[in-house]
Amino acid sequence: MFLFNYAYRLKCILRNRELMFWTLMFPILLAILFNLAFSNIYSTEKFIKVNVALVQNDALTANPAFSDALSKMDDLFVVSQTTLEEADALLKENQIDGYIIFDPELKLKVNRSGLNQTIIRGFLDDFLQSSATLVTVISENPAALESGTIAGVYSRTDYLSAVSASKSSPDTTVHFFYTLIAMTCLYGGFLGVNEVIAIQANLSDVGARINTAPTNKLTVFLSSMLAATTIQLAELLLLLAFIVGVLGISFGDQLGYIALACVIGSLTGVTFGTFIAATVKKSEGIITGILIGSTMTMSFLAGMMSADIKYLVATKMPILGYLNPANLITNSFYALYYYNTPTQFFINILLLCGFTLLFSATTYFILRRQTYASL
Repeated sequence: MFLFNYAYRLKCILRNRELMFWTLMFPILLAILFNLAFSNIYSTEKFIKVNVALVQNDALTANPAFSDALSKMDDLFVVSQTTLEEADALLKENQIDGYIIFDPELKLKVNRSGLNQTIIRGFLDDFLQSSATLVTVISENPAALESGTIAGVYSRTDYLSAVSASKSSPDTTVHFFYTLIAMTCLYGGFLGVNEVIAIQANLSDVGARINTAPTNKLTVFLSSMLAATTIQLAELLLLLAFIVGVLGISFGDQLGYIALACVIGSLTGVTFGTFIAATVKKSEGIITGILIGSTMTMSFLAGMMSADIKYLVATKMPILGYLNPANLITNSFYALYYYNTPTQFFINILLLCGFTLLFSATTYFILRRQTYASL
């Protein structure tokens, strides 16, 4: 009876086009929209070299050290060798950010203020300071020129090195895809609602037949739940394959932990739906509305619409984050992607297991006590 009802419920779920759309196609469409919105989010942060002109004159020829220093900054500047008239024309047409001239001292000419102009000014100030230091050292200690002491004047040694606190580079875009996965898990609640309605005699013809048949209600409930979870897990894996394989979003390389998070997340979502369907004694439309509203609220608090909301909850109301299954699912993937140890991952998984047991037990005890005056 268990296998028969399992196969039958699988068939019924797969035939429900509306259910399949909301639990599979809708998340895929959202993933595509997320990718279109965030694919070029870092393109504006790409550094563009500063365009600067260097005016050729006798003073510059007499100071070759400056030309050498500027030529070594090719990762920062695009230098054009021009006359004074050409430099003025380029500046007026905004083709350069400024030009440098020895007249007879080192000067910078710009037509507006901004980041690029500040970069040029900073380079000139550094060169002038280093040159002044060099002159002072040589005048006070001529032997320094032969001993190599002045070599340190122009050297730039970085005594600090950046070390990531996590194993992956920070990426704000993955957050939205993690919350999408969490929402998809909770959308498994649609399947849970569908299965609870299917076994209630007052809500469906199938439920009437089940309640008149000499079958154990727990067996029927478990087989229906297994069917719903199987479909939900398959849809979630398809969504993950699409996000990783087609959109190129990384979820880390710990496939075993990722699979575990998917299984527990799917169970939580499906049982959440059964919990709502069992506790809310209203029509299917009202139950579905409550499911959608609660799911989107939890996804919102997990940061699906804005990462700032997630940060606000974590700093101002941290207990709310632990009571939000969507946030726990999101944090499970976060832990795998960023953290070097699985401790935080297993904390989230255990909390999700607790929610799953709570939802399942509540649903079962409510349905077990349910009786009908007539069928």
